[in-house]
Amino acid sequence: MKREIALLSVCSEYKPDRPKGGACMKKYEIMYIVKDGLDDESRKAEIEKLHAILTSNGAKVTKVNEWGLRNFAYPINDMVKGYYVVIKVTAEKAALDEFARLTKINQNVVRHLITVDKD
Repeated sequence: MKREIALLSVCSEYKPDRPKGGACMKKYEIMYIVKDGLDDESRKAEIEKLHAILTSNGAKVTKVNEWGLRNFAYPINDMVKGYYVVIKVTAEKAALDEFARLTKINQNVVRHLITVDKD
């Protein structure tokens, strides 16, 4: 009984399949833009590397939607095109923080945006 109460205080709803310690995994949508100058093999490797950052930190990638090469509305760092990727993940905040930290360092990622998925 006390364990259930502790889990409820960490997360708004109780689910018995939650990881040990009561960590709350939320659904997020992540959109990121990869530089357009990469060839197909390099781009696929970069996308896999970015997804590996999430999965190695306990996140689960549930859906990947590659929008492809698109024009920017305005130039970003003297670039006018980028390869857009939108993914849906179930993750803890720590995994998202690590993803954000490493994408800021990565020279092949132009921008990224993490939002809570309400679906």
